[in-house]
Amino acid sequence: MPNSLNAFGRLLIIAGLLLIIIGIFLKWGGKIPWLGRLPGDILIRRGNFTFYFPLATCIIVSIILSLIFALFSRR
Repeated sequence: MPNSLNAFGRLLIIAGLLLIIIGIFLKWGGKIPWLGRLPGDILIRRGNFTFYFPLATCIIVSIILSLIFALFSRR
């Protein structure tokens, strides 16, 4: 039983840290000038239609999150 409580406590700490990181990103993410405007981000404008998909930004964020999770998953 104590082992499962230890794992649950660790999960709550990691979830809290992720929420803090997401909050910081949402608060100050717009002030990072290159974020969302990288080469590889798709932007199509035609008349009244605009399609935007930040492909390169998603890949970079995915790599960063994968590294963070890899660091926390090691025991």
